[in-house]
Amino acid sequence: MNPKGNTILITGGGTGIGRALAEAFHSLGNQVIITGRRKEMLEKTVAANPGMTAYALDIMDGEEIKRFSEKLLKAHPSLNGVIHNAGIMRTEWVKEAKVTDAEEIVITNLLGPIRLTASLLPHFQAANSAFVMTVSSGLAFLPGAVTPTYCATKAAIHSYTQSLRYQLRDTSVQVIELIPPYVQTELTGAAHAVDPNAMPLKDFISETMSIITSTPDVQEVCVERVKPLRFSASGPNYEALFQKFNDSRSGAAAGH
Repeated sequence: MNPKGNTILITGGGTGIGRALAEAFHSLGNQVIITGRRKEMLEKTVAANPGMTAYALDIMDGEEIKRFSEKLLKAHPSLNGVIHNAGIMRTEWVKEAKVTDAEEIVITNLLGPIRLTASLLPHFQAANSAFVMTVSSGLAFLPGAVTPTYCATKAAIHSYTQSLRYQLRDTSVQVIELIPPYVQTELTGAAHAVDPNAMPLKDFISETMSIITSTPDVQEVCVERVKPLRFSASGPNYEALFQKFNDSRSGAAAGH
């Protein structure tokens, strides 16, 4: 992708990785549009970045996604990129046999991007150049057992991205997967944002943007810190690595 001259929609753009990506692309001169469910966070982000645009969107609502996409394309006909960043992560104890959290995670993390891509794809295919960027996680490849549905949705996003890329291989739409490691955000709460075991958000964004700007045809954006997770399944000792990784978490939820 060309890192400049785009009109980009970023879901979950009011906080964390989404906001940081929005500001990074905005600083390069792109027209950036952010969405999210928390209006106050969107307003703060736009106020700090003159020229950025924000719309409230409940990514869990399929009908709202359709209405939003129609309104968005009328207001921004130059739109040629989407970054599917919105997501939720919750600790789940499967022995409790509760599925409410699991259902909300699947709708937000998996169905949301699928629905929004479907709404925007006809427009993107008519553009000279367009891109779809999904955001999976290192946990798609080495899952954390305390967040089973989150990890499962990110593994599904990885698979969906591969299929999407294959089906669009003869079009002008580039399909990119961003694979974050554990990054300092508030994905699971305030403690997450200051966890010394997590990669500082500023460092993650800097390395990510360096990859994007230096490799126009990139398919997977992997910072160095996520590579042990990304390629864990190809190693000969995956089961032992899985056991050690989850034992080290001591029952506490961790992030991206």
